[in-house]
Amino acid sequence: MDTWVIVLIVVVVVALLAALALAMAKRNRINGARKREQARDHLREAQLRATQAEKEQAAAEEQAARARRERAEVEERTRLAEQEAQERAARAGEHASAAEQLRAKAEKLAPGLADQHGRPADGHTTDGRATGATGPDQPTGGATRR
Repeated sequence: MDTWVIVLIVVVVVALLAALALAMAKRNRINGARKREQARDHLREAQLRATQAEKEQAAAEEQAARARRERAEVEERTRLAEQEAQERAARAGEHASAAEQLRAKAEKLAPGLADQHGRPADGHTTDGRATGATGPDQPTGGATRR
């Protein structure tokens, strides 16, 4: 074979290798650019989702704080209502005790007087009915006052 044919074959092979190297470099640059664009898209999406997550977290914390505040208010109202009920029960006990003492004093001062008023100390009227039972001359029911 002639030398010029060998040189020509070598030159053609080198040119093909160079063209192949340039094509692969270009493809790598295009792939790199595409990957960078995808990475930017992912970063934008991540930032958007992080912002949404912060908003949701803030809303959840606000809702939890509102629920705790409402629970505290309900507990305070309950505590005040229970305290008021205890105070009323104590006053009722005081009134009942005072009434019993006055009945005892009345019985001591005038024995049998309670029988004439229909409320003896044993809790029954003179006709044997329990105190508080309604008779024909007593109204049944009525308004209660709060």
